[in-house]
Amino acid sequence: MIYLDYQATTPLAPEAFEAMVPWLRDHFANPHSPSRMGRAARAAVEVAREQVAQLLPPGGRVIFTSGATEALNWALKGTSGSLITIASEHAAVLDTARAEQARGRELTVLPVRPDGRIDLWVAHRVLGQGAGVLAAMLVNNEIGVIQPLPELVRAAKRHGTLVLCDAVQGYGRIAIPEECDLVAISAHKIHGPKGIGALWVRDGVSIEPLLHGGDQEGGRSGTLSPALCVGFGVAARLMGERYEADATHVERLWALATERLSGWTINGSAEHRYCGNLNVRRRGLDVARLMSDCRDVAFSAGSACASGSGRTSHVLKAIGLLDADARSSIRLGFGRYTTEADLRAGLDAIVAAADAQLIMA
Repeated sequence: MIYLDYQATTPLAPEAFEAMVPWLRDHFANPHSPSRMGRAARAAVEVAREQVAQLLPPGGRVIFTSGATEALNWALKGTSGSLITIASEHAAVLDTARAEQARGRELTVLPVRPDGRIDLWVAHRVLGQGAGVLAAMLVNNEIGVIQPLPELVRAAKRHGTLVLCDAVQGYGRIAIPEECDLVAISAHKIHGPKGIGALWVRDGVSIEPLLHGGDQEGGRSGTLSPALCVGFGVAARLMGERYEADATHVERLWALATERLSGWTINGSAEHRYCGNLNVRRRGLDVARLMSDCRDVAFSAGSACASGSGRTSHVLKAIGLLDADARSSIRLGFGRYTTEADLRAGLDAIVAAADAQLIMA
């Protein structure tokens, strides 16, 4: 199997796996227990917390969660005032914001341009009216587009608005504006384990708990898994250590992929984007058939979170694609462990199967 679905999840780093094994097999103590074994587990959790924090702005604390969905829900539900977000945000933000709207909070959803980026003039006008929270994604999970977050954050702060950054796809790859108040991240998008994420909270920012029952994390209740925390910490450390090598590798893969798919249309900005995400379309392409014909290549027809819903991607609709074009789009994701040979083989299989559809038509 050739794996080209890095936005859905990334392969677990071998170093993270090896670091987790002792905490799964031997050191089973509860990190919230006062016993000697519990204190050792707690110490491992705190080392991991520091490792994760190294890739986040200074002046805040990392609170471990079950994943980014919990972190985003907590950040939105634990704050107050009106909400502003963007039409191309992840469902974990949009659905939570709409749930809050149903409870009586005012919600404004900013549109995006055909390149996937917001119109800053419109954003300035809306932010100027005041709001409680602005929720904005750093790197889009479906089309890889990078929003002008530094400008957005500065505008929000001028009007006293808290900023929640969904940094799931950008953490460790793209700089997170230091003025953000809340940042949601996930381990399995940086070669860490599934089942753990974090919410970074700026010092002085207070949010209401989402979960009650023990307050183990100082605002978040629930027993932590030392193994998952350790795996997350090692994955974060590797993201820092391998930053330049990973970035150079991804740029080479992007150049290879765009050359091979030169007859396809890129969805979203080709300039303002993370190059490990390539979302392309080809008119008349039957994506379901393509995926069936390329069973040995893992790629996506859109967000993994909505892939079984049968709905047209809300992100592709937000950038103005008609349903036919949106349904003729695929998402390819690659990164650290993708070899150039595997990428070429995967692309050759996809192009051959797509060309065969044209011939049959």
